[in-house]
Amino acid sequence: MRKLTILSFFIAPVIFYSCQPKPTVTEQQYLTASDHDTTVKPGDNFYMYANGAWIKKAVIPPTETQTGGFYDLYLRTQDQLKTLVEDAAKGNHASGSIEQKVGDFYTSAMDSATIEKAGYEPLKPVFQQIDSLKTPADVMHFVAQQHTNSNNILFTLVIGADEKNSSMNIPVFYQGGLGLPDRDYYFKTDAATQKVVKAYQTYMQKLFALTGDDSLNANNKMTTVFLLEKKLAGSHRTNVELRNPQANYNKMAVSSLDQNMPSVGWKDLLNNMMIKTDSVNVGQPGFYSALNDLLKSVPVDTWKTYLKFHIINDYANDLSSPFVNARFEYAGKTLSGQQQIKPRWQRMIDKTDNELGEALGELYVKKYFSADAKKRMEELVGNLSKAFEARMDKLDWMTDTTKQIAKDKLHLFLRKIGYPDKWKDYSRVQIKKDKYFDNLVSADKNAYAFQVNKVGKPVDRTEWGMTPPTINAYYNPTFNEIVFPAGILQFPFFDANADDAVNYGGIGMVIGHEMTHGFDDQGAQYDKEGNMKNWWSKTDAEKFKTKGDAVVNLYNSFTVLDTVHVNGKLTLGENMADIGGLAIAYDAFKLTKQGQGNEKIDGLTPDQRFFLSFAQIWKSKIKDESVRFYVNVDPHSPDMYRVLGPLMNFTPFYNAFNVKPGDKMYKADSARIKIW
Repeated sequence: MRKLTILSFFIAPVIFYSCQPKPTVTEQQYLTASDHDTTVKPGDNFYMYANGAWIKKAVIPPTETQTGGFYDLYLRTQDQLKTLVEDAAKGNHASGSIEQKVGDFYTSAMDSATIEKAGYEPLKPVFQQIDSLKTPADVMHFVAQQHTNSNNILFTLVIGADEKNSSMNIPVFYQGGLGLPDRDYYFKTDAATQKVVKAYQTYMQKLFALTGDDSLNANNKMTTVFLLEKKLAGSHRTNVELRNPQANYNKMAVSSLDQNMPSVGWKDLLNNMMIKTDSVNVGQPGFYSALNDLLKSVPVDTWKTYLKFHIINDYANDLSSPFVNARFEYAGKTLSGQQQIKPRWQRMIDKTDNELGEALGELYVKKYFSADAKKRMEELVGNLSKAFEARMDKLDWMTDTTKQIAKDKLHLFLRKIGYPDKWKDYSRVQIKKDKYFDNLVSADKNAYAFQVNKVGKPVDRTEWGMTPPTINAYYNPTFNEIVFPAGILQFPFFDANADDAVNYGGIGMVIGHEMTHGFDDQGAQYDKEGNMKNWWSKTDAEKFKTKGDAVVNLYNSFTVLDTVHVNGKLTLGENMADIGGLAIAYDAFKLTKQGQGNEKIDGLTPDQRFFLSFAQIWKSKIKDESVRFYVNVDPHSPDMYRVLGPLMNFTPFYNAFNVKPGDKMYKADSARIKIW
């Protein structure tokens, strides 16, 4: 139920790494020379120059889909979070304390014997509800009830700031209802896509078989569900279309919706979802119109089969091992290329973060996050802000009037570093050591109640969209905020012992990236208060679009795998943020003593260290299956092109590594894309 408007640094918030202070390390350890492939010219492929030797020898563990800097962080975090949850589980804590809830939740999650014995027993009462459905209204009533358990069946609900009245919360209804990653999987006919589709269909059959159907019925039910999903998919907007904030803002009166879509039954739907409001934002009206028609034309028995599958699918990883393994065969092996499932303790730490994120986060920052790290980060953010403002002043394509409005927006950025000022309340969550499934339901109901309680009320800008241990960062346009959880504030992004070149090339680029999101093709459509409002002159807007088109064309030219290219339109916002983030971070670095000097460390100039730090935060080796998946659905470019795209357009990089005409990354100065 997190905001879909969050523009994050990576694809998704994942627990990776703690911020425990480390012993001082030498500068050589920050920029590992043994990772470099000196047979590659820096100007031909700087990513491979910086990381190529490591990539050649790196082995992806069978439990992972990729390896690299992030994997190292992941391992460290898993160990530290394991210590936290196991200490909480062993302790004699007061009933109702966060230590008791975290410890007992983890204990229940690790009680595999009880979970195995239960099989799919926890779902049988839900199946009985589904069996009793007789009308389309009954179907929607059941769907509404499931949403109160935080199960986004059939559609997706988000409670967030009204994008044209950002001080107030509003329900936002998005398209949904699919089991494959997105709509295009239902219509593409290439071999790679069809492999995923067939694995998904096999998975569907397995789930039906595991809940009592013979092979013939399981196959028939799979076909029934898949064909209904395909009809729903036909009404979906594409991932590129979903990047248009204006098209996805459709505030409508409930009375009008109820009249125009009687089968959806909006008044009853909202009432059953415990939402009291006279208007909602319907992100994709075409989807809900199609849903209204399908509720009339599709037999209720078909809907019942559809609902049963999605209930099993939603809870598959929380049931006995046959369900977990079936899910892994599809989502892990085929979709992502992972060969072995992670050990249970790692999966259950992630589950604890999902269900009790800020309770676990509060324990985390007490033990692993230092005040010094937060203070240093505040200094870096301040320097990046100064550098960004200075760059705005020098823009040759923007009028002074628009520049001033842009600077006003920059000045009002809400900065969040480390962890929330106030923690979420879990007092209503009932956690028992021997009731894993009940614990899930209690936590999910509490999460939903927290969200719906915000409807029609003023926005609480202290709220966070990620948990403290998360290695990620984000910009939220309706809050006009940049957010940096504690998890990302460590090496390779940040280390108090590192020289400025390393920190500005790492976390400095992250800061600049999130700042630029406020002015990318999406963020630029929101004003300083977080309202979707045009603040651009016509001339400035046209020039800005031309620059964006150049970014699209550049990234479209990058071949990722075989004949697979980066999708320049899907990744436009993130690419603009990468290009801008690098430039802003570099200018901020030049405000430091090291940035203004020429003293070499390990034979490298300050600028060379800055660019190597930037390149090495993206060091990774990833499964081909995951590459194909991410190219389809991820608004971020693959790691290599998050390095090459910005650098080939940045003149100081050319100077630092003597990039010349004839080098593969070389672009004439007039052809280099300069936005912010």
